[in-house]
Amino acid sequence: MVKLGSISIEPPLINASCAWASDRDELFALYQSPYTGAVTTRTATAAGFVENASHTVVFSERSSLNSYGYSPHPLSAYTRWIRDIVRSEPSSTKPFIISITSSSPEVLSGMIDSIQALRAELHDANDPISRIAVELNTSCPNIIGSAPLAYNFPAILPLLRVMANHFQSDPSLTLGIKLPPYFYAAQFEEVVQGLLEFSHPGSGDAAVAQNAFAFLTCTNTLGSSLMFPEQTRSVPSSEPQRSYALSTPLGGLAGEAIHSLSLGNVYSFAQLLSGSERAEQSGIAVPLSTSLQSIKIIGVGGVTTPDAVDRMRRAGASVVGCATLLGSEGVGAFEILSGSIEGRTL
Repeated sequence: MVKLGSISIEPPLINASCAWASDRDELFALYQSPYTGAVTTRTATAAGFVENASHTVVFSERSSLNSYGYSPHPLSAYTRWIRDIVRSEPSSTKPFIISITSSSPEVLSGMIDSIQALRAELHDANDPISRIAVELNTSCPNIIGSAPLAYNFPAILPLLRVMANHFQSDPSLTLGIKLPPYFYAAQFEEVVQGLLEFSHPGSGDAAVAQNAFAFLTCTNTLGSSLMFPEQTRSVPSSEPQRSYALSTPLGGLAGEAIHSLSLGNVYSFAQLLSGSERAEQSGIAVPLSTSLQSIKIIGVGGVTTPDAVDRMRRAGASVVGCATLLGSEGVGAFEILSGSIEGRTL
């Protein structure tokens, strides 16, 4: 069992926020699976994202490329569905991670108020094990006219301050951040230095310092990626001939194609947050704050086999998530990743 803030995840295998966790039926199927330790929703906005036919996905052998944005369903739909699902399984402690996004601190605060209202209805703050957590998605690469926010980490600090204020009001609230793939040491250092602002000393002589954020999800898809039709699975002959695999034609790359990069991100953050000497030897400045050591990592990116799950854990992930395999195999993906059954080639 892995504790992220006040939620418990067992087994430590979950879905990442993705298009295959969009509606109530998909969420319920993920919740019912004995091979998922938590369920992450598709990223919701306050009013819902306008989705059209250009928002889609293609699969290659073990990778995928998608042009999806955020969920077409507003946050209110997710709070309603989650309320119904949790109430239908009162003895379960399996948590939901509600993935949300906004570029407005005021709107974000209102969204968290809505989630806190749901938690109050479910008496979540009063239970020793919470069933609701919040993930701020700062890293979708497919939003036209908007680069992933977390590539300029100081720019998202106003959003993180809003979240931290909610945590200060209710320390039972579990918060996390979904990050994009980073590429060099200074980017990792900038994130961790930014997180230091949200570290607070514990109370009492033996209290442990804590951070407002319980987890980082590493990584989202890699944007500005291109595939040609011959790189993907065959498409129905009824579909028009395309010059590129996606009509957009660029999208977010996922699956095995980004596995090594995602492993490197997980490793870099794990070393940095722990204050490991190996981080210093790699040229990354090590922060001196024990509060950062409580931040855990959800490793996502190219998790298509049980071996990939193991690699994520060896790199430093406490919890492992997948999306591409879920899109290809359905909820049975988690039975494959658990090693219980042998999966076919994507």
